[in-house]
Amino acid sequence: MSLAAALGTSTLYPLQPAIAEVAVSLGSRVTAVGFALACGPVGYLVGLSFLVPLVDRCSPGRVLAAQFGVLAAASALSAAVGNVWVLGSVIGVVGACSAVGAGLSSVAGRLAPPHRRATVLGVVTAGISAGILAGRIVGGWLTDEIGWRGMLLAFAAACAVVAACCPVVLPAARGGSERGYLAVLRSLPGLFVRYAVLRIAAVRGALWFFAFCAVWAGIAVALSAPPFSYSAERIGWYALAGLAGIPATQVAGTWTDRVGARRVILAGLALAGVAAAVAGFALADTAVTLVCLAIFDAGLFAAQVANQSTVLSIDPAAPARFNSAYMLVYFVGGSLGTAFGAAAAEWLGWPTTAVITAVVIGVAGAITATVRE
Repeated sequence: MSLAAALGTSTLYPLQPAIAEVAVSLGSRVTAVGFALACGPVGYLVGLSFLVPLVDRCSPGRVLAAQFGVLAAASALSAAVGNVWVLGSVIGVVGACSAVGAGLSSVAGRLAPPHRRATVLGVVTAGISAGILAGRIVGGWLTDEIGWRGMLLAFAAACAVVAACCPVVLPAARGGSERGYLAVLRSLPGLFVRYAVLRIAAVRGALWFFAFCAVWAGIAVALSAPPFSYSAERIGWYALAGLAGIPATQVAGTWTDRVGARRVILAGLALAGVAAAVAGFALADTAVTLVCLAIFDAGLFAAQVANQSTVLSIDPAAPARFNSAYMLVYFVGGSLGTAFGAAAAEWLGWPTTAVITAVVIGVAGAITATVRE
């Protein structure tokens, strides 16, 4: 499930390092290709809303196999298009089906025993985190080796293999939801009104995902400008520092089961906030910056595992609708953070951007410390 979550999540990102190559190949402007790639996150929001709740209504093996099958077909079609607007439409489909990671974490939360729920979730979340960070790296590398069309065909082949494995490996048992599908969709906004735990988890999660995306978008802008003027490939390798933080998800899951979510969240946010502040003034020192990025990611990954475990425990028999509602707010925070980080790094400078993200993380920590759940 963790490997499948990594692959499904990664399909949203491999074209990002290849924007220039895609523009030249399609005879289009880089800006137009950028708009086409923006259809991916829009599709992801659609997938969170309409596809994730299905894993409680239907056999997870069949639902997720179908989504991986569509991912394979859409990725292959993306490799064959000759028009940037058609590419955008297909990428929207890819984005919707890349929400399989959220579906897999919902299934993991439902199947895990209560005393090990966070530990199991940490394993699956490690795959999602790896997919977010590695999708760009693998996509850029394969593009250099076999071209962007060949790269997409490689992702399509991998998705096809996983689609064939899902009905065999994943459980066929449905969740305990007695609601109809449309009733589940209508109930999503009301969950925030009814469940304070969900409101708190969604707000603080959106805050630190805002900070996460702002840091990674901002540092890319800062490193591409003088005095660094790094290439896109060189900037992409900074994501390897984030991969070092992935083991923190499994450690965080174990400790959440032992000491509770609040302590793990506070510890993770404290590490991430300090690391962001230090990174704001250490960009000239590559080693220090990489260490800060690794600690930053580790802290936020740990907080995410602990936070999401509280969401999935609200209704253990049918957690997908709660996970869907939570991830919608969480992803909106990240989208705003990406836009803020890129603009702030250009207008305000990298040090100010990093300090602002540290303050945002501090706000999330204050909410966790002061609000009783």
